[in-house]
Amino acid sequence: MAADLREDEAEAHVRGVCFKTGPPARTGVELEWLVHDRSDPLSLISVDRLDAALAPVEQPGGLPSGSRLTREPGGQVELSSRPADTLAACVDSMAADVAALRQATDEAGLVLVGRGLDPFRDPPRVLDHPRYRAMESFFDRDGPWGRTMMRRTAALQVNLDSGDDSAGASGYRFRWELAHRIGPVLVAAFANSPLQGGTPTGWVSTRQAVWSRMDPSRTRQPGHDEDPRTAWTRYALDARLLCVREGPTDSSGVWDAAQPDWSVPGDLTFRAWLRGSPGVRAPTVDDLDYHLSTLFPPVRPRGWLELRMTDAQDGDDWIVPTVLTATLLDDPVAAEAAHAATAPLCEDGEPMPSEQMWRRAARVGPADPVIGAAVRACFAAAADALARTEAPAALRLAVAGFTERYPERGRCPAHDQLDALRRV
Repeated sequence: MAADLREDEAEAHVRGVCFKTGPPARTGVELEWLVHDRSDPLSLISVDRLDAALAPVEQPGGLPSGSRLTREPGGQVELSSRPADTLAACVDSMAADVAALRQATDEAGLVLVGRGLDPFRDPPRVLDHPRYRAMESFFDRDGPWGRTMMRRTAALQVNLDSGDDSAGASGYRFRWELAHRIGPVLVAAFANSPLQGGTPTGWVSTRQAVWSRMDPSRTRQPGHDEDPRTAWTRYALDARLLCVREGPTDSSGVWDAAQPDWSVPGDLTFRAWLRGSPGVRAPTVDDLDYHLSTLFPPVRPRGWLELRMTDAQDGDDWIVPTVLTATLLDDPVAAEAAHAATAPLCEDGEPMPSEQMWRRAARVGPADPVIGAAVRACFAAAADALARTEAPAALRLAVAGFTERYPERGRCPAHDQLDALRRV
């Protein structure tokens, strides 16, 4: 039986697991897609049809590089790469697995659609796990945004080492701050969700707009502190409790997914749960770890840094945000340049952009003069670093081509969708 957890123990645990320090080296990426029928993009895809389409790549060896294939509540699919020792290795391994997944879906008459929000459909929730039932119930208290996020959105996530304990560009404190500073740059540059129900929403990243309207205790950036561990620990324990797992575990220690209800009434935070809540059992370390997995800020520390703010991308354009993000964080010269370029995004001398700046990035994108200048400067810093380090030509060409199509013209992928709509 797991021991009950005290508040001081919970604080120490979060501080210990959130930032695992060491020289930044590894890169990982997670890609989500909406899944459409090739001949009828408005139709819904049944679970049985998706199961059959994915069966070849769910077999051992089906994904040559060993990425993990999972599904999201609305039938979206996700590939999560293994951590790679170099950026080039990460891109190469993920490209191989993406090709295998595309072949499987193509043979089934399905298409992987890289958009931040489904522009036409409103799929039902197809995963009936108690986590998702509780999540839907929790978010429903505050409006329709949670259901939209769960069922209609798709993202791209870049995973990078936290960094070492130094005060320089490789240190976890600097990297934590920089990851937040480039957040609006990534939102704006890769905004790819301007439509809902086939109609412009007024946002180039409606996906980010949806996130901004959800529970702020778990979706917005933590308040600044000189020590990121302190900021994150305070944020994590003061976040509202999304669910409490109930029921027996099986022999492997997995919670019984057949239990009907993991939902928690009211606005109970994890800190309040630690201090005792009538009718709710006392929490354990396992409960705390599970709670941490239900927090969705734009940058989430899980021992490494997850940068979660980027819309899913069409075709092979996923390579560009992966390369840009990793280069700006991992190349010391590019990191310093990006830090300077994002200073105008941080108002009143604050070290990180405000929520208002995140919203400007999602609404206007790189057409905003201040944000657009930061986008172009960050792309230039990354291009210089890629040239200086003699990165593979394919990566340099991918970034250069995207830069010419979008940042240099004050555009993002969302503008292509809006232009296509006007031509109809």
